[in-house]
Amino acid sequence: MTTYKNIKGIEIKYLSADPPAPNAGQVWYNSTTKVVKGAINGTGAWASGGNLNTTRYPGAGNGIQTAALAISGGGPNTANVENYNGSSWTEIANVNTTRNNAAASGTTTAGLFYGGGAPGASAVTETWDGSSWTEVGDLNTARRYLGGGGTATAALAVSGSSGDEVESWNGSSWSEIAEVNTTRTTLASVGTTTAQLAFGGRLPTITGITELWNGTAWTEVNDMNQARGELGGAGITTSALAFGGSTQPTASAYNQTEQWNGTSWTELANLATARALGGASGASGLSSLYAGGTTDGGSTQVNATEEWTVTSFTTKTFDTD
Repeated sequence: MTTYKNIKGIEIKYLSADPPAPNAGQVWYNSTTKVVKGAINGTGAWASGGNLNTTRYPGAGNGIQTAALAISGGGPNTANVENYNGSSWTEIANVNTTRNNAAASGTTTAGLFYGGGAPGASAVTETWDGSSWTEVGDLNTARRYLGGGGTATAALAVSGSSGDEVESWNGSSWSEIAEVNTTRTTLASVGTTTAQLAFGGRLPTITGITELWNGTAWTEVNDMNQARGELGGAGITTSALAFGGSTQPTASAYNQTEQWNGTSWTELANLATARALGGASGASGLSSLYAGGTTDGGSTQVNATEEWTVTSFTTKTFDTD
């Protein structure tokens, strides 16, 4: 018989009462009510973080809420890179090639920065080792406005100005893989090279289309509630956030936040500052960061940073039959 331990490698905790502050994904057996329970995504909110030293849009971001990078960008174009420690930003080594509308993945000690342009489309890829940037193998297809996700040694470059092409990075070179179903620019994409979620963007009109990558093919799943381009995204394929964005490059920005639970999108608390084209960071839909951006397509730029944190979780009872 298959058991929870066989599947997860751990045993379910045996408790006489539900824990007062469970973590999302935590599962336990309540011996009083004699049921298996777990904590699923619950209520969250945005809070102000430290301002960027250099205002930028559109910028790229990687890392997590307490350890993130804001990488290059425009308005005007800058090679500047800043490191966030959970409360403030510090300038560190610049990228070799200034770019905006690029993608980034990885962490503050092992990062990847790829694509974008200044002003034309670029195929340049740079790796970060915690102290300096090094140019490595170029993308096969130069592109701006692309989606990206993964790590410094395993990442995806998704759609963008080049069309529907998708490329996979193995730590030394890019390889073309299966194309997305719907070509779009200014989309968000999160996850890994075997489990990626791509959502929103422009066709050229804005869209809420969401596609799921399983390592072999892309499948269209449930759309976002608010169609938008130039949005921020963070998380994984079973727990992701979509935030900010705009209708058109010159239009007022959105402040809406939506959460993906692996099946559908749900609207949550709004950003304090409605904006698009900021740098997004976050390893899950429970803890994320959004820095910089523009409120009106470029004329008004902001250096604000906001942190998303889930403050409480919903308890679910599981059917054990």
